[in-house]
Amino acid sequence: MAKVFRPSTRESSILSKIESSKEHARRITFNSIKDCIDELSNSIAMKLVENKLVETTSKNAIEEQIKQSLDKLSRSEDFDIDYQISPIRNLVPRPHIVSLYLTAFVIEQLINNKYVVDIFGSDEDIYYCINRQVTKFLPQ
Repeated sequence: MAKVFRPSTRESSILSKIESSKEHARRITFNSIKDCIDELSNSIAMKLVENKLVETTSKNAIEEQIKQSLDKLSRSEDFDIDYQISPIRNLVPRPHIVSLYLTAFVIEQLINNKYVVDIFGSDEDIYYCINRQVTKFLPQ
């Protein structure tokens, strides 16, 4: 039999603190993007090409697209971010929001770029490649 959740004042305050701390961490992460956007976009583009997950005719064009996506992410509303990541939300347990957003971008939008020949690997492979670079520059 499942436990019936009846929030008491104490339980409500604890849940509220947990939720507000998650939102605070998310805001810090999005604000941190602006400080390292060039290095991060370069690193991600380079690793995607090196790991042969993205075949391209111009690595610089891929880097620029990722940079624009990161800039858009740093200015986006929560609804827009949630909408972008919704198809792959359950890809991995406890995902990094920036890695998840960029993975969705690569899978759904970067494939249509004129400089991209093809995208290889599974969604998880792309996520983990991106996540390794994101965690070097941004807090969890």
